[in-house]
Amino acid sequence: RGLRASPRARTAMPSWVIDRYGSNEGLRFTRDMMFPIINFPNEVIIKVHAASLNPIDLSMRSGYGATALNMKRDPLKLKTGEAEFPLTLGRDVSGVVMECGLGVSYFKPGDEVWAAIPPWKQGTLSEFVVASGNEVSFKPKCLSHTEAAALPYVGLTAWSALNQVGGLNKSNCSGKRILILGASGGVGTFAVQLMKAWDAHVTAVCSHDASTLVKKLGADDVIDYKSGNLEEQLKTLPLFDFILDNVGGSTEKWALDLLKKWSGATYVTLVTPFLINMDKLGVADGMLQTAVTVGSKILKHLIKGVHYRWAFFMPSGPNLDEIAELVDSGKIQPVIDEVFSFSEVPKAFLKLEGGHARGKTVINVISRQ
Repeated sequence: RGLRASPRARTAMPSWVIDRYGSNEGLRFTRDMMFPIINFPNEVIIKVHAASLNPIDLSMRSGYGATALNMKRDPLKLKTGEAEFPLTLGRDVSGVVMECGLGVSYFKPGDEVWAAIPPWKQGTLSEFVVASGNEVSFKPKCLSHTEAAALPYVGLTAWSALNQVGGLNKSNCSGKRILILGASGGVGTFAVQLMKAWDAHVTAVCSHDASTLVKKLGADDVIDYKSGNLEEQLKTLPLFDFILDNVGGSTEKWALDLLKKWSGATYVTLVTPFLINMDKLGVADGMLQTAVTVGSKILKHLIKGVHYRWAFFMPSGPNLDEIAELVDSGKIQPVIDEVFSFSEVPKAFLKLEGGHARGKTVINVISRQ
């Protein structure tokens, strides 16, 4: 069809897959996963050197978001049954371009790249993965594949919340007071570093045993959420210009009172009911319910003089280019909790499931990085 730049004989590859939604027991290693093919001229096939896990992998393993993701995978409902299986999880990849569609001019085979693959596509816990060229970026030169795999998904999620939705950038952050709730996980550790790179004043909330790490990343004030009432502790501080909430739950009830009123101050949460609504209510009703919820919350807070927003992960090669620049200039570093081999993927999932991660859980798909 004129879409492929080179011939290839292989039809199968090693991969970790699930055949149904459920617990860790559902993870299965296979050597017979279908080799990815280039279906569109703008796609590339990447040989995966390293991948990493994110909370969304645990959620997807359990079936979270399946309604919306299946609609995205098969909008015309051409396939019957549970067509998403066998499903490969894993969103982050650092690796080498193996093959390019004929529309790809920016990359060539042999280029070292990194990317975050959207959740409706087959994932990166595989020997190879296919991605759109606009989702891919050149890997930071100063990082190994193992280190690089820790950053794309959390980096783009934080970038979406702070920059695309929150409107923050390197020229408007100086001196702004930023509060980050849930500062020691993957998104939090990235957000702290990005805000410090953009010269903001950062107050980070995490548990006491993560405070040394978060201080090392540059946070100006670190609050231990376990040492007394968090709301009361934060109320003793000056008001904030921006709040990033990675925690959700009851936090939303009081966090917006910590913002400066009538000054453009914004609260952005990454914990939203969007996919849950669609799972429970179906696509149309779920989207309607979501629109009503977010619309009423925006209005409710706007009349109090503060902005309320939701943010989501957005795949973006150009944004990864900007992140790579910050990494190569020493402003942002990956925070890795533990590295597992490709044979230890179920163990890595259990580690992530245990919670209280300090940074990222990385998988070396190729042994030597």
